[in-house]
Amino acid sequence: MIVSRSSSLAIVALASALLAACESADSPPPAATPVAAAAEESPAVAFVKDPAAVKRGRSLFIGTCGAYCHSLHDGARGDVPDLFDCAWKDGGSDEEIFRSIADGVAGTRMVGFKKAMPEGETDVWKLVAFLRSESDCKKAP
Repeated sequence: MIVSRSSSLAIVALASALLAACESADSPPPAATPVAAAAEESPAVAFVKDPAAVKRGRSLFIGTCGAYCHSLHDGARGDVPDLFDCAWKDGGSDEEIFRSIADGVAGTRMVGFKKAMPEGETDVWKLVAFLRSESDCKKAP
């Protein structure tokens, strides 16, 4: 039987991957590093500390969210929730708020704004940071 060079390399790569998987299953997981922990934070955490980012988030809110449905200071309006209180219908984590803004909320008037923002997802994260900075609550766990 003749085996081509590319087939031999594929077999060696597959064997190496399987061996590595077996070895990692027997060894304890690596300890968490500060870099790994920082990678899990949402971009909103950094943007909350950046006054220019919060200011942009505020401008986006007033020009987009506030111009259509939400209020900056007047609380809920009819079926439109207050975004500065502690009650988030579709989840209050940064990621859940991001998803609600970016993709919209099914079954409601809330449409997705990710593609409408000049800086795309970055602007959505700045909106989340603004909401956090003005919220009556601490960040949800």
